[in-house]
Amino acid sequence: MTQSVNGTMTELNVREPNFEDSHRLAEIYNHYVINTHVTFDIKPVSDKSRQEWLSGYNKDSMHRLFVGTVNNKVIGYASSSQFRSKPAYYRSVETTIYLAPEALGKGWGKALYQYLLDQLVDTKVKRCYGVIALPNDASVGLHRGLGYREVGHLTDVGFKFDRFWDTLWMERSI
Repeated sequence: MTQSVNGTMTELNVREPNFEDSHRLAEIYNHYVINTHVTFDIKPVSDKSRQEWLSGYNKDSMHRLFVGTVNNKVIGYASSSQFRSKPAYYRSVETTIYLAPEALGKGWGKALYQYLLDQLVDTKVKRCYGVIALPNDASVGLHRGLGYREVGHLTDVGFKFDRFWDTLWMERSI
């Protein structure tokens, strides 16, 4: 995907991550841990924990992880992971995306997320679920634009920053 940013054409490239990406992936995620309610993690993750997390993904699995880069710098990632631990859920995945703050609003998130969804087409995945901490109009709009529909609303389910947060559950078929 090529995008004009400040009058300069830039291209989003999507690839599988490598262990050298772990610091940048932790940096992106930790921005949301520290500054927002959109993840219910409350402590920053380490580079080492991101390396361990990366090792859980591979190209032969329904659990996929892709990074988006612009000018060879990682600007975000999209992933599909285990939805729930019981065996009968194995054909469902939770999908998620995180972008560096400077990458928001450029269309790169939608392109990266769509790439992930496209890679799940020839797998055993039947359903994808997005779990969105509310309020988050941008994420709800992104999911709707990618074919997700609202299937549930949990109230006061997360506690962070001394308050309770709701989540919206969205679903799409593959």
